[in-house]
Amino acid sequence: MSNKLLPNANVIIKGTKEGLTLHLDDSCSFDMLLEELEAKLSANMKAPENKPSISVRVHTGYRYLTEQQESRLRDIIAAKKTFKIEGIQSNVITIDEAKSQREASEITSMAAVIRSGQVIEVPGDLLLIGDVNPGGQVSAGGNIFILGALKGIAHAGKYGKLDSVIAASVMKPSQIRIGDYLNGAPEPNSEEQSGMECAYVDNGQIIIDRLQILKRIRPNLNRFEGGF
Repeated sequence: MSNKLLPNANVIIKGTKEGLTLHLDDSCSFDMLLEELEAKLSANMKAPENKPSISVRVHTGYRYLTEQQESRLRDIIAAKKTFKIEGIQSNVITIDEAKSQREASEITSMAAVIRSGQVIEVPGDLLLIGDVNPGGQVSAGGNIFILGALKGIAHAGKYGKLDSVIAASVMKPSQIRIGDYLNGAPEPNSEEQSGMECAYVDNGQIIIDRLQILKRIRPNLNRFEGGF
């Protein structure tokens, strides 16, 4: 395989342990880009038959690809029969994607009592001032903070964010979930609870401990001024 590159090349091919990375210039015309990509793949990427497919990741920089353009790009790479496209990455996102990312990073605060049969879901973090009664459920893409009693169901990190935590003034849930990890009602504690408690994932299981532990195990959890 030749690694010789043309001056000001619009397509730069780099080998990695995982396969190949194609860096595509974001300032030239798209047709010119595809033409050069086709030529380089045809000239330099001929592999012996019966060899495993080479994983390819594509970086398009600040070029936004329409569905049609992405399809044309994938067709050129896939036509060589040697490559398997693992992903196409861009530094540009759509308005809808930006909105989703903003919502996922926001804190939704509400003052309410979540009664049996009620379900509250938010895309980011949830700050609830009130109780979650038995049969009630709160769910969040991020963390859940309850200034009240948690006696129902709480599901944090519902999209797989396993560093999410659940904190409550009174921690007596019927069920706790963080990501795909599940913990039923904790064993009754003969000692009177003193202060808020939190739940987090550690070594593949959900742990319930004092709130102060979060400062050590989740040092980046500093959304509120002053920390814990």
